[in-house]
Amino acid sequence: MLVARSIALFAVAAILEIGGAWLVWQGVREHRGWLWAGAGVIALGLYGFFATLQPDAHFGRVLAAYGGIFVAGSIAWGMVADGYRPDRFDVAGALICLAGMAVIMYTPRGH
Repeated sequence: MLVARSIALFAVAAILEIGGAWLVWQGVREHRGWLWAGAGVIALGLYGFFATLQPDAHFGRVLAAYGGIFVAGSIAWGMVADGYRPDRFDVAGALICLAGMAVIMYTPRGH
């Protein structure tokens, strides 16, 4: 159950962080205005909060593992929001990152 909760928290954090960064990008780079950028800043702040809810108590481990979620999530976000078409190397890299995340977060430890 802890693994399912952790994965759900990673998913929410990714939506908030990647979505927040995308909103800032849209507001500034695509000239959609400061409301978009401001909404992005709020989402980024919420991302930081959700990261703290992970069951593992080690900041470095949680953020290192989240990196794999961020990589795969960013590619997925680009596909959905911007029509990005990943190639096989994008997909392979994302899968490697997700495997690394799983090793960091969910490998049994002897302590």
